[in-house]
Amino acid sequence: MGDHKDQQPVRVGAAIRRRRRALELTLAAVAERSGLSVPFLSQIENERARPSRTSLEKLADALRTTAVELLAAADPACSVDVVRADDATEPDFAPKVRSLVRGHHQLHASEFTGDHDAGREFQHRNDELMYVADGAVEIEAEGRAYRLGRGDTLYLTGGVRHRWRATVPDTRVIVVAVAEHIEAVQDRPR
Repeated sequence: MGDHKDQQPVRVGAAIRRRRRALELTLAAVAERSGLSVPFLSQIENERARPSRTSLEKLADALRTTAVELLAAADPACSVDVVRADDATEPDFAPKVRSLVRGHHQLHASEFTGDHDAGREFQHRNDELMYVADGAVEIEAEGRAYRLGRGDTLYLTGGVRHRWRATVPDTRVIVVAVAEHIEAVQDRPR
């Protein structure tokens, strides 16, 4: 079984959107610079259209990069990736965070092990799910405290301010969220 990554189509629209936003450009500004229409650019960014080589080069010029760089930053259309558990030989009791997803994708997932800075407040643009794999946590969200034990799950909609802390040693919490670069929900007033 070989590596078929080079044969898979890519989703270059997300890379174009990320580059455009990094430059703080509107679709209209990129359309003006590239000579392409705003509706066509929107279709490309939302993966409803694929740019030709010529269009991709025009976009790259408008975004002050190259077509090769945009393709390199593109998401694979189909991918499978395994993230292996740490191969630590001795127990490490220090708090740590481990990303469960490599690369730039629509979902972000992390594993938090050990204690956590309980004073740190989070507020994510998109929805988030917290799953307690081991131990127990206390989560404060929307002015209420929630105690979760092993196997419990808490779902937070985008924009909810929250903080959490482990209440027993060796707690492991899995957090899965829609990535910040995805417009899964409308921005809510804060």
